[in-house]
This record gives sequence, structure tokens and C-alpha cells, in this order.
Amino acid sequence: MPAAMFAAALAFLPQAARAESSTRIAPDATEFTLPNGLQVVVIPDHRAPIVTHMIWYRVGAADDPPGKSGIAHFLEHLMFKGTKAHPAGEFSGRVSEMGGAENAFTTNDATAYHQTIAKDQLATVMAFESDRMEGLILNDAVVLPERDVILEERRMRIDNDPGAQFYEAMNAALYQNHHYGIPTIGWADEMAKLSRQDALDFYGRYYTPNNAVLVVAGDVTADEVRRLAEETYGRVPRRAELAPRDRPKEPPPRAERTLAMSDPRVSQPSWSRTYLAPSYSTAKPDEAESLDLLADILGRGPTSRLYRALVVDKPIASAVGAYYSGDNLDYGQLGIIATPRDGVSVDQLQAEIDRIVDDVRAHGVTADELERAKKRTRASAIFAQDSQGSLARIIGTSLLAGQTLADVQSWPDRINAVTTDDVSAAADKYLDKRRSVTGVLKPAPADGRS
Repeated sequence: MPAAMFAAALAFLPQAARAESSTRIAPDATEFTLPNGLQVVVIPDHRAPIVTHMIWYRVGAADDPPGKSGIAHFLEHLMFKGTKAHPAGEFSGRVSEMGGAENAFTTNDATAYHQTIAKDQLATVMAFESDRMEGLILNDAVVLPERDVILEERRMRIDNDPGAQFYEAMNAALYQNHHYGIPTIGWADEMAKLSRQDALDFYGRYYTPNNAVLVVAGDVTADEVRRLAEETYGRVPRRAELAPRDRPKEPPPRAERTLAMSDPRVSQPSWSRTYLAPSYSTAKPDEAESLDLLADILGRGPTSRLYRALVVDKPIASAVGAYYSGDNLDYGQLGIIATPRDGVSVDQLQAEIDRIVDDVRAHGVTADELERAKKRTRASAIFAQDSQGSLARIIGTSLLAGQTLADVQSWPDRINAVTTDDVSAAADKYLDKRRSVTGVLKPAPADGRS
């Protein structure tokens, strides 16, 4: 939800809620671990007899072996191909018959499968999901056609979309050594060589209960979930002992990087800059929280510095914003994006953005800016409580990125403790062009010449 909507909604909250200095996230959530190593988190929400069930595996695209990019995402697809006990399509069919919804996704650090169903169907879903944790059956008859599916997915989502190609190029330029520079879906030439054995090896190594986190949110109690988890997931034996996720590290950034891309399908130019930053899991105390608030002050909403300066006061941008992405295991990103108005050059827009960023680095932020940013952030924490699915995803993402449940719950308190000096120090340290990639995506003639 945009910051402006957070601020507007905050005005309608009860006075007691607005007076709170912070709000704990999922304060009633509890956790336990089964003997086979499966970590379980329960988030009670008794407003309706509905449950969101999510099983997370501590493996993502950044764990793909060299030369086999896309295997984590490929296996996500193959997990729907059935087991000896439940043929392909039966699990999805049952979820549909129950009136539920399901999906799955792969990120840099995790692969997750989730269903939202009526409470009385939770045991059924847990039985199906625990079965495919150990019983997946793969043969070339299902693997090879699905490989064609992911190749087509790449063609549609990336190869046919200049914006996606541009983002892929920016990411590859930012990460010179870490696997975050490799697209989650994979490089096409490597995807085309993925085999049944590659998938089985990956499955056998990572899809083991001691490498998974179960998050259940909804009309349940911890005792109910524990009993069901023991009856289903608890019967799945460990298949592997996982080594620490020791991935390649980024060398110290020494030079700013720039790239330009043109495409006849682009209708108007856009400008982007991404800075390499720490994640919540790797940052020093207060740094990640400070970067979150810095992004808000810079470019979230109509009161941010960039919006006021470039859209309102000196209207040379039709859109501008900033973000901090800190939910990865190893590294985060601080980014700025902007689109120039008609008749304004990208160089002119960049010069103004540089001026504003340099001013923040040199002079820091004000107490008033920081308090407004904290209010919007506290509001976002309040609104997050309204969706059990959102809570399950927030907590699952954080745990898979190396944080604890207590870290997630206390996040608003840590945000509230950030000072102007903290934010100013983060700005000076991380808004350094030597840590950045700046890119321009612009239109090109139909013949491809720029």
C-alpha cells in the first residue's frame, strides 16, 4: 500500500492506536520445532474459520549450482507433478473442490507453497503437502514438457518485456560475484539443459523437514497445529543434513557502474539507480531500519523529498520514488526510480536527483521528516495485521532470511528507536555512487539503432 494511503488511513484509527509508539507484529504468534527438525510458526486469527498454510524451504535461486541456473524454480513447477500416493493434479483438484486457493513461488532465498482453505480442511492440506515433501515422482515424460513450460515463461515474462530485461541487466551489474545477479528463473541456455536427475538431486538435498519452516495463520491454536503437524510432517524423516549457506560474497565496491538500453517497444524513457546495501540479516544494529526510513524520506509518497522537489516544486518528473529491499539473506538494495516529463532530458533529471541525494548525504534528515516516516511505518505494521496471508508471508520471508520470530515482532519498536543521526549516517555511508548502478531505459527506432 502506498505511503499516502497509509497516512490517510492512519487518521481514521482509534485515538489509542494512534497514540501507540509502536505496534508488535503478530503478538500472539508462537513457534516450536518437531523432532525431525521442522520449524513451525502458528499465528492465531479467529475472526473467520479460514486458515493460510505455507511450507517454506530454505533454498532459492541463489542456491542454484553453477551452470544450472533456474533449477530451484524448475523444481517448484515439478512439485505439482504428483507422488505415488497422489497422482498429478489430485492435490490441486482437492484444494479447488474445497473452495480454497493455492500457489507457489521461488525467490532468491526460498521456495514456498501455500494454500488458503476452510479450517476443517487443514488436516487434508497438511497430509498432501507432507506427502510431496518426500514422495515426489519424476520421469522424463513429466520433466521435459515442464522444462519447455519454464522456457516459455522466461520468453513471455523477460525476453518479450524490455522493462524486465532492463531490471535483469541492472541486477547483473549490481552483483559482480554473488548469485543474486543471476535471474531467479535462470539463464535460458542453462535452463534448456536442466534434467530429471538435476531436479531429483536438488529435491533430495533440500526438501527435507530440517530445511523447512511451516507457517500456519488463521483460526487455529498452537496445540491444534502441533497435533496435526506431528501426524503429518512429523512422520517425514530427515533425508539430508544441511551445511551453512556459505555463498559467494561481493567484493568491496570501488566504481559506479552505468548502463543504457534502448528498445522500440519503450514509449518513454525511465531512469533507475540501485545501491548495494546490507539486508536486515546482515546489517549492523539500526542500519536496516535506518535505510527503511531513509527510503521513505527520500521517495515514498507526496511529502518525500524527491516527489516534492521533482514533481511539485520543479515539475521535471512525471513519477519518482525510492525503496529499500532488505528481506534477502545476504544483501539488500536501496533504489531510486524516476520518469522525466515530456521535454525533459534524462541528464537533467539525473542532475536534480544527484543534487537532492548529495544534500541528504551532506546534511542528513530532519526530525520532522523522520517522525512522518515513522508514522507511515507504524501504520503499515498495523495494516499488516489485517491479512493472515500477509502475516504468514512476512514472517516466512523474514525467517528464511535469517531473522527470528522475535525480530519480526519487535520490528516496529526498532523502527521507533531510530534517530536522525542513525538515518543521516546510513545515507552518508550507503548513498555512495561507488556502490551503485545507474541505468537508463529509453525508446529506440524500430530498426533497433539508437
